[in-house]
Amino acid sequence: MHDLSSGIQIEWKKGISCINKSDWNSLALCLDTPFLEWEWIYLIEESESASKKYGWVPNHLTLWQDNSLLGAALLYLKYNSSGEFVFDHIWRELSEKMGISYYPKLLGMIPFTPVSGYRFLIAPHVEETTLTEIMVQTIDDFCRKNSISSCNFNFVDINWGVLMQDQGFNYWNHQHFIWKNPGYRSFDEYLSDFKTNQRKNIRKERNSLANKGIRVQCFTDQEISFDYLELMHEFYLRTNENYGPWACKYLTREFFEKLYTTYRHRTLLIAAYEPNETLPVGMSMLIYKGNRLFGRYWGCKRYVPNLHFELCYYKPIEWCIDNSIQYYDPGMGGYHKLRRGFQVVSNSSLHKFYDSRFSWVFNIYIQEINRMEREHNAYLNLEVPLKEKG
Repeated sequence: MHDLSSGIQIEWKKGISCINKSDWNSLALCLDTPFLEWEWIYLIEESESASKKYGWVPNHLTLWQDNSLLGAALLYLKYNSSGEFVFDHIWRELSEKMGISYYPKLLGMIPFTPVSGYRFLIAPHVEETTLTEIMVQTIDDFCRKNSISSCNFNFVDINWGVLMQDQGFNYWNHQHFIWKNPGYRSFDEYLSDFKTNQRKNIRKERNSLANKGIRVQCFTDQEISFDYLELMHEFYLRTNENYGPWACKYLTREFFEKLYTTYRHRTLLIAAYEPNETLPVGMSMLIYKGNRLFGRYWGCKRYVPNLHFELCYYKPIEWCIDNSIQYYDPGMGGYHKLRRGFQVVSNSSLHKFYDSRFSWVFNIYIQEINRMEREHNAYLNLEVPLKEKG
């Protein structure tokens, strides 16, 4: 293992563009998640989707030795909780009642990306526990020196989360959905696992689009045009307009435009066309890496019954089967995913509060909150309409 006894330089970086892409990706490309890769973070920051204007101030931690990057943590100083998808208003309200400042806080996550997999980036030849301790101590010192209320990590890698518990962080469990491919050879084989009524319902939903002459096509990498990414931005805005004050309208037009040259190689677009139309009536945008597919955004010009299910569930699942993808994470959303064979799983955030009073309250109540969340998830999984394995 690499000797960490001396010569480590600690540097805080004010943006991913301040870090060499090859240095960062030497630690990130080996991970299952695509969202910690330099290109994705660059897209979000350089498009000003995550910027000081919206309460995201990049403050990335890097550790070097002999000009070699040993460890890194994607971190942001946050002045609100917007775009985190961990809904911490209960803790913010409690801190106000206790007369404790809640912001600014230090946050480790990929902005606007509610997908498990966040972790510190550690060089493979370095002893992980030792370097993690150094990184946490550095973060703790920074937070205490600068009156930062807390350090938080959202949607963490499950194994890394266990390691971080030893560093004084406490778990908060959250609900999430995942579809697992046991090795289906066709979409019909996937359907065969459902109970009869739901199998008929899925076929009915897909046939309703086919009967209207709607065709669906997948595009990846070089097949994706710049015009379609511009159109995807319009669909993204239309979808969020439906949610009023609860909209998640974070990404700028520049994000989708820059994606064309920066991250097309991991992008899947699924487009639906009405008869005699050359432009899609609706599209979904997904990201893939290795054996995993991640649902991101979708939208349409006008409401078409069952189009959402086709573009966000059925066609992506069919694409997974055709491409031997084992896991499909559809992103945040409602319980209708259960009817399509998704299972409820827990993902976790990690929290450390530097006010001893607040930390005491959080650590007492979070155990009961987590217990109730696990019970609720188990109950929901009973609603998945799959046949019992005999």
